[in-house]
Amino acid sequence: MQHILSYFPHLTDEQQRQFAALDGLYRDWNSKINVISRKDIDNLYVHHVLHSLAIAKACHFKPGTRILDFGTGGGFPGIPLAIMFPDCHFRLIDGTGKKVRVAQEVADAIGLKNVEPVHRRGEEEKDKFDFVVSRAVMPLPDLVKIIRKNISKTQHNAYPNGLFVLKGGNIAEETRPFAKLLQQTPITDLFDDEWFKEKYVLYLPL
Repeated sequence: MQHILSYFPHLTDEQQRQFAALDGLYRDWNSKINVISRKDIDNLYVHHVLHSLAIAKACHFKPGTRILDFGTGGGFPGIPLAIMFPDCHFRLIDGTGKKVRVAQEVADAIGLKNVEPVHRRGEEEKDKFDFVVSRAVMPLPDLVKIIRKNISKTQHNAYPNGLFVLKGGNIAEETRPFAKLLQQTPITDLFDDEWFKEKYVLYLPL
């Protein structure tokens, strides 16, 4: 939790309570349904929660913004972002039903009212959103091809509607088709932690 508070010192008591509850909840659920690598659960706050919140550092979503978390797994980045932006609506989709169940149970347990976990593949999602967020579920060109249909034409935010995606490693090849439009922010510019080296927040207007 100290990692979260050091970068986001203005959290409300409710937000602090919700973030603090994630550790016990994910440990419990992870022992039944493997949504986080067993050896990585001790690093939940840096590797999963703070990583998700890199998007919150990159863009402040205005109240009323609708966001689709594509391939949410057990709720990342959607649940940390939903805690951070309680006045925005998040739909969390994943093709694996048991992972969606974990996201739903965690959201229910912390009283998170602005998330809607749905067992659904991205190709099946028909609704429109201001932004899609995702965490390294597939190569960028494949992801863009699927989610382009889901981006609303109505603008509400300082950033034009589009995609925020968390990626790591050598991404030169998959980002090349979008070089003119893509914004690439090293997460080490946002958070001072060695683990984020060679990890990025990518933003693509669509």
